[in-house]
Order: sequence, then C-alpha cells, then structure tokens
Amino acid sequence: MASKVCMSAPMCLIENRGKEFRVCQEALQLLSEIHQPVVVVAIVGLYRTGKSYLMNKLAGKTSGFLLGSTVQASTKGIWMWCIPHPKQPGQTLVLLDTEGLGDVEKGNPQNDTWIFALTLLLSSTLVYNSIGTIDQNAMNQLHYVAELTELIQAKAPSMVNKEQLDDSAEFVCFFPNFIWALRDFTLLLELDGHPITEDEYLENALKLKKGDSQDIKLFNLPRKCLRMFFPTRKCFIFERPTSRKNLPRLGEMKESELDPDFVEQAAQFCSYIYGTSKAKTIPGGHVLNGRLLAMLAETYVDTLRSGKVPCIENAVLALAEIENSAAVADATARYVELMEQRLKLPTETLEELLEIHAGCEEEALRVFMARAFKDDTRQFQVELKQTLAEKKEDYCFKNEEASSERCWALLRSLSQELEGNIRKGTYSQPGSHERFLNDLDKVEESYHQTPNKGVMAKAVLQQFLQGKESVGKSILLSDEALEKKEKDIAEAKAQAKAAELQLELQKQQEAVLQEKLLDEQRSHNMHIKELQEKMESERKTLLEEQQKMMDSKLREQEAFLKEGFQEEADQLQKELRQLQKENEERKAPSWFGTALGAIVDLGSLLLPSKGRRHVRKLSDKLRKW
Repeated sequence: MASKVCMSAPMCLIENRGKEFRVCQEALQLLSEIHQPVVVVAIVGLYRTGKSYLMNKLAGKTSGFLLGSTVQASTKGIWMWCIPHPKQPGQTLVLLDTEGLGDVEKGNPQNDTWIFALTLLLSSTLVYNSIGTIDQNAMNQLHYVAELTELIQAKAPSMVNKEQLDDSAEFVCFFPNFIWALRDFTLLLELDGHPITEDEYLENALKLKKGDSQDIKLFNLPRKCLRMFFPTRKCFIFERPTSRKNLPRLGEMKESELDPDFVEQAAQFCSYIYGTSKAKTIPGGHVLNGRLLAMLAETYVDTLRSGKVPCIENAVLALAEIENSAAVADATARYVELMEQRLKLPTETLEELLEIHAGCEEEALRVFMARAFKDDTRQFQVELKQTLAEKKEDYCFKNEEASSERCWALLRSLSQELEGNIRKGTYSQPGSHERFLNDLDKVEESYHQTPNKGVMAKAVLQQFLQGKESVGKSILLSDEALEKKEKDIAEAKAQAKAAELQLELQKQQEAVLQEKLLDEQRSHNMHIKELQEKMESERKTLLEEQQKMMDSKLREQEAFLKEGFQEEADQLQKELRQLQKENEERKAPSWFGTALGAIVDLGSLLLPSKGRRHVRKLSDKLRKW
C-alpha cells in the first residue's frame, strides 16, 4: 500500500558525533512510513560552498536546510528532507544535505571520508558542489573518490580467500549518477577557441596525463576513479547569485533580487534532477522504499561503528533476510484475511473449500513475490508454501468441526422422538424391532434430505448409526414376536448396512486424500510458475545491469585508447571479457533450467510421496532441457 510523508522541515538522519556516527531513530521511523519508491538526491562538498541553498531549491523552498553566513560550518552529519516528487507521482524525493567537507574545526579527517562514502552509498544521484573551476586543486579536494576502494566492498570476501580483493570494477553497477555543480564560475566555456558545453568542460578536465612520475599518478588517480566508477556524469555551472555583501541574507532574497543567469541555471539544475534521477536501487535492481532505505542506512552505520568496511553484498543480504521474512508474514496475513472474507463454514464439499483456498493462496503468493527479493535458495518461498499448506489444513479441520456440530445438532433434533421411545421402553414390546427400524429409517431419510450439512455428513451419520447398533440388537434379541431365523436375517441386514456405510465412508476418505494431493500439485505448479516469471524478471534485470556496466566500460575503453592509455584500456578489456562470459552464462537455457530444477527438488519435500515422484520427473526433464 503506497503511503507518502511530507515533511515541513528537514531532520537529522545520521548524527556525526566526531568519533562515531549514529542514526536518528525519529528519522528512521519517519522513513519507515514511506512505502513509495524513493529517489535519493544527495549533495557533498567543501563547507561554505552553498550546498544547502541548492537543496532548498530542489525542495521548492527558500529555507529549510540551514544556510550558513559565516566561515563556520552549519550542517553537521547528514540531514534529510522527504517531499512528494514534483514530477513523478507515486514517488518520494529524499534530499540529503551533508556537513561540509574540509572543516578546519574537525579533529578527525577520516570523518569527512566516511561522510562522503555514506552519502554515496545511500543516494541515487550524488551532487558534488565546489567553487570556481575544475583544476588540480579541485581534484585534490575530491580525493575521497580515490579512497573508495578502501572504504567500500562490493562483495564479501569468500570463505576460501578472506583477503580484501579489489572489486571496484563492480562499483559502476550500483554507484549513483554524478553531478558536478560549479559555483561562482567566471571562465568562458571555450576550448582551443571553440565554445563547449558544461559536460564537455567536465570530460576535458577528466583527461589523463601520460607519464609514470608520482606527480602524474596523483594527477590521474581521482580522474581515473571518476571515469571508472560513475557511468553517468553531468556538469552544471552557476554564476554568483548576488553580490558578496548580500550573500549572508541569500535565503531571505526573492528570485527577482538574484542574478537572472543564476536563477535560470538553478531552474535548469532542478529540472534535470527531477527528470533524470531514478529511484534508489540495490544490486539486482530491487527498488527501495523508505523502509528499506532506513534499514540500509542503519546497516551501514552499524557496520562503521563496529570498525568494519561497508560491504554492499552483505548489506543487501541483511536487507533481504528482514524483508523476505516480512514478505512471508504479509502474504500469510493476506491469505488469512481473504479466507476469513470468502470462506463460509461449513462448506458442502472439500472441493469448494479448496477452490477458495487456491484463489487466496494465489493472491498471497503475489503479495510475497512483490516484496521478496534475493531469495536465491527460495528458502522463504518454500516457508510460505509450507505455512499456507498448514493454514489450509487448519481451515479443513475447522470446516470438519463446523460440519460435525451442524450434523449432530440436526440428528439430535430429528431423533428426539426415537430417543424418547428408547427411554420410555416403547420398543420393548413384542414386534417393536421393525418399528424401531422404521423410526430409525425416518430419521436417516430426513437427515439425507436436509441440505448444507457439510463434509462430515456421512461420517457423523455413521457414528450415529453405530451408536444405535447395540440398542437395535438388544431390541431384536428381546422381540418375542420374531423367530430365531428372522432375528438372524435382521442382524445380517444390519451388519450389511453398517459395512456398506463403512465402505462409502472409506471411499469418501480416499477421495478427500486424492483431492488434497491434487491441490498440493496445483499449489506446487503455481509456485513454480510464479517463480519462473520472477526468475525471468530477475535475469532480465541482471542482464540490464551488466549491459550498463559493459556500455560504460566500453565507452571508457574507447576514450582511453583514443587518448593513448593502452594499459587502462587493456584492464577494461579484461573486465569486459569477464562480464561477457557472465552474460552468456545467464542467457543460456541451462542457467534457468538448473536454477529452477533445484527449486523443484526443494519444494517437492512438501508434497506427499506420490507428488514427489511426479515432481522428480519434472525436475529430470528440466535438467535435460
């Protein structure tokens, strides 16, 4: 169910206490109430560079995030402001404003590095804000990018090799879009006497220098990292908004008082952000809502506080564990809700109940599939299947109980006269056995004619008649009007009738077992079908992610070759070959058949033995395919 939160003012999301970070519980609670996809736009940069003003513009406000007017930094930690997305209905725009980097009053320079890393990990669009031009000084100030390989892991080290490996080649898969906002820009956008765009200016500034000296390596490192890690890059330049003396009251000034060029540039910046920023996703393409973003922030901060390096794979698995458990609970609750609405006990047949169950189970499974992600072993789907099977049996038991109560109440009503005659000794007179049988037949006939008795009609009738067998036999033996031969015949008839009823009941029980087996097979087939569709969707997303990585690396490889950097181009070629190999494996039919076959084996554990044999045959076919 979609819900949105509109905040009147920003609040602190991650508090910076100098030596450690803490998430603010009030902010986490507010985020957790947002069930819409979240577009997370964050800004980082040196302090006193006007970051907060731009974020207020994105919020459509002139105030909100604090605007400092002195050389002292105003924002501490990471602050958030959640608003309805101005251009995308059904989405929430989460704006993150960060404390200024390079604050001389900070005692711990590592603090800035983690602010940068946390902001990057949480955002879908990252704005780097700086003053002036993109020169070597600006690049030196962006040294955090070059340190990301030490700050972030894409994958957890394997159990075999626990050493930290350089998996930065995968950063491009989950890093945010990168925007460089240049404030107070005064140069002409020209290169070799020709006008250029802001983006061309940025790309030209990111070109590498040839050489092996330490100075050149330091020159190239941040540029190379920006090019390798961020596939989508954009540059915006801004004039100074007003005169220097008016800057302290910038938040109070109307747009008509500001430089018209700055106003237009700010409008273009906001329009681009609104139009191009995507919802925050994690590897695998799963879109985050506010609740998941809150869990992600808490996971990363807890990791930092424990002294470890944030690992994307571990964070995703932790989120998946929590979310998939919640998906099972949601789906189960939905199933129970629907069953309570649709099921009127007792049902006349088991088939009627199973049809209602099938519809409710299908909708519950869709609820699960919509929320669950990275359930690679399908542990949670099998848990759901087992839980719903148990719920179904509970409803079958309740159905039998309701039917039994109705049947016994009916028999008590119909047999009042019969029971009265037994108590009064009416059937102790000679020739009364036949009368007893006739009265008993009338009760049975009226019972059969009464509708809506439910699934226990035959079983309850059998118990009722069995209870009268000893009474009938006693009446038969004491009936002096009957010869011994007639008594033997009457007793034989009674036994034959009891045996016939027992046979009918046995057939009914066999039919019930068969119906339940067929329902288990239907349920299993439905789970396999839904799983197949989800796996196909997941494979498509994975292929799209890898294609994005390949396209980005291919672009950079061509650029490196054009610039004459063969070593860098060769490294990218090696990464491209590995990605291509993984792509081909995922595209191959055997990938899907093997994955689904494993799930068929796992799910078959929940089926009766006959169903398991059928599922094993299906599994064998899938493996051959």
